[in-house]
Amino acid sequence: MNALDRADIWRSAFPRLTFLPVLEATLAVLAILLFSQALLGPLLVDPLKPDAAEALRLVWLPVYGVTLVVIAMRPLALLETALRAWPLVLLAVLAGLSTFWSIDPDITSRRALALAMTTLFGLWLASRFDWKSLLTIIAISFAILMAGSAIAGALVPGFGVMQEIHPGAWRGLWWEKNTLGAMMGWAVLAFTGAAAFDPKRRMLWLALVIPALALVLLSTSRTALLASFIAIAGPGMIALARRDAASSAIAVMTGIMGVALGILVLIIGPGVLLEALGRDATLTGRTDIWEALFRQIGQRPLLGFGYGVFWQVETGPAHWVRLETNWPVPTAHNGWIETALATGLIGVGVAVIAYAGALGSAAMRLFKGNETYWALPFLVMWGLISFSESNLAEQNSLMWVMFTATAAKLAQPREAVP
Repeated sequence: MNALDRADIWRSAFPRLTFLPVLEATLAVLAILLFSQALLGPLLVDPLKPDAAEALRLVWLPVYGVTLVVIAMRPLALLETALRAWPLVLLAVLAGLSTFWSIDPDITSRRALALAMTTLFGLWLASRFDWKSLLTIIAISFAILMAGSAIAGALVPGFGVMQEIHPGAWRGLWWEKNTLGAMMGWAVLAFTGAAAFDPKRRMLWLALVIPALALVLLSTSRTALLASFIAIAGPGMIALARRDAASSAIAVMTGIMGVALGILVLIIGPGVLLEALGRDATLTGRTDIWEALFRQIGQRPLLGFGYGVFWQVETGPAHWVRLETNWPVPTAHNGWIETALATGLIGVGVAVIAYAGALGSAAMRLFKGNETYWALPFLVMWGLISFSESNLAEQNSLMWVMFTATAAKLAQPREAVP
């Protein structure tokens, strides 16, 4: 009798704790709320100096502790999921190894640990919950965030509405309006995804789309409006593709043409897209920053400068970027460039494998499986946003938690249809 057999006998003899699934789901919702950095972030952190708030840093310790506890309850399930989602694990490992060549090892080691715990939490979500439960947990979390943002904007406008920059634009529970818009764009998709799995509460989930869209409009974020359009049109196109052969051909061709057009715009003239989204095509539109960063990447092309450290060393390479652009640039505003700065082209290659694998798996499920209503639009939205926001392998980030959970679930065998 080996150790695994003994463990099974021990578990079968142990009294079953029927409240554990509810407790785990509750802990998952609470952790997702914390990873969203709603409310606590604006109260405790300067967005330009996220490492400066010791109080917020202490908040993550219990989150990490709870993550390790729930993983210890089902370690083999997480191990299996991690092996299937190996590119995500490799990204976290590479971030940790970058401590050895980082321009500031202390910052890199701290942030790499945070990334590892963020990734582990996403992997735990994928290993612990089926698609229906996972999307319900995500949707409930966004419903709470939506309600809190509506209350903040309506009843506490001094906090929930921007006063100096973009006066009148709602920011809800976050630092600024674009974050509220982005979160509510994801909320629209989360509610749609939960509705696909829950016929009894489908109308309730779909009804929540309306206030989420209202908050997107109140945020005045054009990027979030585009994301919300994808969150609604994506599931609609998937439903159309499943109707009959003619509808399927129309939906697939429309999707391919839309993606091809988006890639073409990003390659040939990203400034056109940025201006359409209401951003100057130079500094705030990011192209000047990217040109300066490409020159820095050329200094350390394979391994980068170390995870999470490029913008933190005032006298380091970021100094020359800020001097060249004449602007205190806080991030690369591009997930792929940020990854190249942190872990080099090797890290970018691993990230491409992770994203392409997840996107390919979601596309293969176009005609079967309710999870596609979430997974495919999510990955398209996430991929588009990655070209203008630093959302790839980001520590303590809800976006990375959701990406990890979604990609890891897609790496698992398909669930049996009830």
